[in-house]
Amino acid sequence: MADKLSKVKLNDYKPLREVIFNTLKEAIITGELKPGERLMEVQLAEKMGVSRTPVREAIRKLELEGLVTMIPRKGAHVGEISVKDIMDVLEVRASLDGLATSLAAERITESELKDLKHVLTQFTSYVEKENIQGSIKKDVEFHDIIYRACRNEKLLQIIGNLQEQFHRFRVMFLKDLKSPKELIQEHVDIYDAILSKDPERARKAAQQHIKNQETTVINTIKKMGK
Repeated sequence: MADKLSKVKLNDYKPLREVIFNTLKEAIITGELKPGERLMEVQLAEKMGVSRTPVREAIRKLELEGLVTMIPRKGAHVGEISVKDIMDVLEVRASLDGLATSLAAERITESELKDLKHVLTQFTSYVEKENIQGSIKKDVEFHDIIYRACRNEKLLQIIGNLQEQFHRFRVMFLKDLKSPKELIQEHVDIYDAILSKDPERARKAAQQHIKNQETTVINTIKKMGK
């Protein structure tokens, strides 16, 4: 995994505090900054080549998003992930994905179907090559096509509000994947159900996919002793 916390590249269109916030947020979501790890303002500022002020502001904002926990007399730490957290988030995602996928089976366009097939092929290739970052990117694209195809703006808004939490568990899932063939087949099952215009089959395939993800991530957390 590339080091996201090296000296940050300034963006002419974004304030420094926003760049720092996004950098730290991605490092937490991708696991570069691990659950429970202490966030030292001085060290982070030196590593990213900035002053402590935008780092401090970013940490406070991350706390509001639930990604950072402030512990009395111990400072800021990356938020821990518990089995209960996983079950809560993935129970919600199973319902949302099930609904979105069933609607997509009814409403997806031919153009979107072609895009979905293309991304599925790329995803399969990355998984088979054990390219984690590529697999994550294509997994996100695959589900994003389905979300858009559901044609329900309110549902998209709810899913969008939970995307960071979804992504954090997605990274853990793909990093600890033991059965790549099963994962590929799950995506194929979802695609085939949508292609067949079968809403109920699509719903079940999407929900089973999330259920399998929940099992894998919970086992990973238990091994970490959380």
